[in-house]
Amino acid sequence: VHLVESGGGFVQPGGSLRLSCDASGFSFNIYSMIWVRQAPGKELEYVSYINAGGNTPRYADSVKGRFTISRNNTKNSLYLQMNSLKTEDTAVYYCATLEGVSSGCLRKVQALNIPWCAWGQGTQVTVSS
Repeated sequence: VHLVESGGGFVQPGGSLRLSCDASGFSFNIYSMIWVRQAPGKELEYVSYINAGGNTPRYADSVKGRFTISRNNTKNSLYLQMNSLKTEDTAVYYCATLEGVSSGCLRKVQALNIPWCAWGQGTQVTVSS
């Protein structure tokens, strides 16, 4: 499994960013995906979920109404459009698959009562004035 996140950066409060996650090494189009984030000194936190077909998104309360998750199964890509960013959104953002997709997971996270794995290196999002 190979996940590569991109699109992070520095933005002022109220700004927007669009994160991307390019997937390979597994059948992307049949698996649900999530975004998680890790702020400095904190645990991994669930952000958003999308089912395999892309028609059932879910969001953590902290980002509901501001973030939009989507996917393109023909491109094996996952996205997170982040609007109205706040300083508390500052974190490293990871995309994640179900942990059972492969073995050897080093960055596990529990979300929606399901174990997931963030296989990539993440992308840094910094929101500051």
